[in-house]
Amino acid sequence: MEDRWLKINEICDYLNVTRETVYKWTRKRGMPEHRVGRRWMFKHDQVDQWVESGASVDFGEK
Repeated sequence: MEDRWLKINEICDYLNVTRETVYKWTRKRGMPEHRVGRRWMFKHDQVDQWVESGASVDFGEK
């Protein structure tokens, strides 16, 4: 996939997670996001690197 900006619904579909999960990851786990006005945008390659780093792994956190 080309490196482009993804909207919240696109990143949710790509990662197969809910919006709530994405919001939690950005707040608590440092998932890379950029805000353009009120819109949350994500760079595909940055998110891939973040996932590959293991930062998205849940160790029983609630």
